[in-house]
Amino acid sequence: MTIASPMIEPRPTRGWAALPRLARFFIVGGINTVFGYSAYAALLFVGFHYAAAAFIGTVAGVLFNYFTTGRFVFEQVARGGLLVRFVVVYAVLYGFNVAALAVLQNVTIGAMRLGPYAAGLVLIVPMALLSYVLMRRYVFGGTHVAD
Repeated sequence: MTIASPMIEPRPTRGWAALPRLARFFIVGGINTVFGYSAYAALLFVGFHYAAAAFIGTVAGVLFNYFTTGRFVFEQVARGGLLVRFVVVYAVLYGFNVAALAVLQNVTIGAMRLGPYAAGLVLIVPMALLSYVLMRRYVFGGTHVAD
């Protein structure tokens, strides 16, 4: 007969898992952002329209980010149902992003027009925050009670 000791305490969480989820989201998102923005900028450079460049960069980012965000931020493995919700959220994010790019690229500061490169940079943080809120609520919601 084995008697469980009431004195056993859980081991403290260390390393990556000890970081708050929002911090992990921004780290993983930073890696995805570098990837996605690089694809967007490269496509602009070779002559793609900003909307097409944003679309292709977003699709590439979605595929990469689905696995990294699910695993490293929300601690879930890839599942079909999650992928569908993930893609729907990214479609919404794409719509917001292109609409904002259309407006911001024509903003003039002094004598300089912002343009599509700078507009894409300006949108990184607001789009990341919107992404976190939508992912947490509609894709990975209910998987963890606390951050």
